[in-house]
Amino acid sequence: MKITQLPRDSVAERAVASLGLEQDVIEIGSVEAVCALLRRVASFVCPASPRELADAVLDVLGPLLGDEAPSRDDINAQLDLLIASGDLLELREGEGRAARRLYLGPPSYVIRTPGRYLLLGVRPYGAPLVDSDLSGRIEYEGHTRTLQIEPEDAATRLAVVGMRELSLDQWLQRPVAATAAELLADVRVRLSAARPAGEIPGLTLIDPAESVRFYKGRWRGTKLSDDGDFIGRREQAYGADLWCVVRLQAGQPVTLLDLPVAPAANGRDEAWRLQAAIDAERGTPQLYRVQEAAVGTAVLVDFFSPLPTWAERRLELVGMPVSRARGALLTYRLPERAIDAVEEFLTEMLWMTRLRKDRP
Repeated sequence: MKITQLPRDSVAERAVASLGLEQDVIEIGSVEAVCALLRRVASFVCPASPRELADAVLDVLGPLLGDEAPSRDDINAQLDLLIASGDLLELREGEGRAARRLYLGPPSYVIRTPGRYLLLGVRPYGAPLVDSDLSGRIEYEGHTRTLQIEPEDAATRLAVVGMRELSLDQWLQRPVAATAAELLADVRVRLSAARPAGEIPGLTLIDPAESVRFYKGRWRGTKLSDDGDFIGRREQAYGADLWCVVRLQAGQPVTLLDLPVAPAANGRDEAWRLQAAIDAERGTPQLYRVQEAAVGTAVLVDFFSPLPTWAERRLELVGMPVSRARGALLTYRLPERAIDAVEEFLTEMLWMTRLRKDRP
């Protein structure tokens, strides 16, 4: 048997083709290819930790791309998008539910518009999500897969291949709409009834007095002048820091409420929404900025604070995350026609305000 050595570029093209992507259009280091590779790896190794998936992808891309391979942070960022959209499901295990385990999301779809369907989920052992007749109609953009098919045939054809329709509410899994005051009143009641906090190792807080336009700069340790309720994180022996709400008096913890409170919710999502409520109550609501995109009839929407998963899903239904603009934490590209509905959603669910005039 003769063994032939292939050039690196040829191997990369074959790898792209094996993922069901167009090798003449998509490169192995692109977001589309990295996400397809994450799904493929997950189909064989899940349930697994995020680190196990990232390691496996890096092992593949390192030899193919060398110094140009995506970093671990890049891989983790794409993995978080797959979790946020529903391709992969995250559950937490162990004491404090801190250990992250990822599972395959069930094959399903959400109607973006009649004739356009957002595909979700991963089948085990590398099996294709849909049959060959439909796979050629899938558009890959970023971490998303959109199927174009005649709307009158869609439900039947997708059911035949085992795809389940998710309603918008099922997919978003958003919490009940409430005013910022209502949400905070509920948390304050829970804090008043919570157990005494005692000493909290490694406690860090989001400082509500710091600018809502610099999320990382809002985090700090406690101060003697701290009085009131704060969103924070606390260390634990194993796993990531836990999200919590803590009541402080003269900088000392009085009571503590670990998040999430709601069953099957995400502690990070609850924390970020509570912080948005705190900011709105203080009269400094979190901001977003709308700018014209370079081409077409799209707009760019910049965010300066992280968004809960259900808010990201709402944006992904009509748009796409893109490279963040200068000074922003997140940027989404949306059709201009969708901006009114998105703004209504951001106002109702996160009490956000549009930045009307940016500073120089």
